[in-house]
Amino acid sequence: MSEVLMNGASPFSQAERELLFAYAAGVAGCEFVFIAHAEVAYARGIERGVLEQLLRDPENASVEARLKPVLSLVRKLSVTPSDVCQFDVDSVVSAGWDEHASHDAISIAGRAAFMHRIATGFGLVPLSREMAAKHAVRRIEKGYVNVVRSFEQVDKQ
Repeated sequence: MSEVLMNGASPFSQAERELLFAYAAGVAGCEFVFIAHAEVAYARGIERGVLEQLLRDPENASVEARLKPVLSLVRKLSVTPSDVCQFDVDSVVSAGWDEHASHDAISIAGRAAFMHRIATGFGLVPLSREMAAKHAVRRIEKGYVNVVRSFEQVDKQ
């Protein structure tokens, strides 16, 4: 599921999908998932620090204007999902994205929420930024399939 969602066909680039995933985790308060996916987003070309800007001040963060309604939808899905309405999805389409983009944004926010519960349930401790950056390179090289085994190899180095 993650491999297709994050690396398959999408109106969003792989970097944008990682940005959305990290943002969803960050606004929901899951540091473990936020750090892991922020480092993948940065490794894929998102300007370092943009995610932290988004968490502090989403309106003034330096992201493409047409991405802002997508980020707003992801935020609402991650923080107050029962408040999501048709207007939120329509705003994404009005910004120039298609229905596939809405579907992917919703799915990414849902997957981030799932991973938040996994990380919290197992008591996972956030990685250092340095280790997360190493894992990010491995995730890009190997994708999301059998990623745990490849992380174990990185951790032994």
